[in-house]
Amino acid sequence: MDWFNNKLPDYVCKKQNIVGLIVFTALFALLFINLYKPFDSRNWYPQITDAQYILFSSLLILVGIFVVAISRMIMYFYSRKHPIHYWEFAIWVFVEILAMSAIYSVFTEWASNWHRPWGDVILESLENTLLVLLLPYAVALLYESWEEKNMQLKALTASNHSELSNATAAAPPVAPMVALFDEKNELRLTIKRENLLYIESADNYVYIWYLNKGQVSKFLLRNSLKSIEDRFNGTPVMRCHRSYMVNFDNVSMIRREKEGIYVEFSLAGVENIPVSKTYAAAVTQAFLKNVAAQ
Repeated sequence: MDWFNNKLPDYVCKKQNIVGLIVFTALFALLFINLYKPFDSRNWYPQITDAQYILFSSLLILVGIFVVAISRMIMYFYSRKHPIHYWEFAIWVFVEILAMSAIYSVFTEWASNWHRPWGDVILESLENTLLVLLLPYAVALLYESWEEKNMQLKALTASNHSELSNATAAAPPVAPMVALFDEKNELRLTIKRENLLYIESADNYVYIWYLNKGQVSKFLLRNSLKSIEDRFNGTPVMRCHRSYMVNFDNVSMIRREKEGIYVEFSLAGVENIPVSKTYAAAVTQAFLKNVAAQ
């Protein structure tokens, strides 16, 4: 029971939480008593009508809530100067229940024309007040605890995001990677985009031409050029011919000859890639855009 000596969480004594507790307890008590009439409460006052019962019970609840409001107001100002421990809070709640039970007992005896034993009324009042108050009190505390944990989690997430953003901004940019899949959508090759030169169609296969440790290499992949093309939308890797896709980040020149248009790489051992008329305008635009970006 060491936790009983621990300090009560600050959120319990926050002004907005105290107001929320009072409002929630009042609404719960009004609806619970008047709609469900628990504890055989309607038979406590057999001599009054249903309308009078609702009026009396509502008035009683509002008076009791007024007691809670005064108690929590005192708690709010007290907590600003002194820490409240769990055992103190438990006593505080018990005193609230006793105060409301006393009001309830006096009201019950008055409404029943003082014909019931006083001891029975006090015990019944205490039991009913406990049942009516402890449920909204417990629900309010659970909600306040959840809300506090949620706010802490959001703050921690925002802090981590800020730290990650700062770290990302300070870190050097990471080169984009190119992931190449076969026709069964299984990953077969991953390379830096800056190392990709071009992709060549070969019936049901394609050759991936790329730089590996400064040397031109190729990788055979079972897939169609069309399927691969769809994965490169919005990148400098684009179709220039029925049988070729080119990475324009590595193109050094576009040359027009009698035989047609070709793209060239500034690398020895890399052949010139033909450009068909269908793609000529798009290829020229992509090349000029890439040159302007550099």
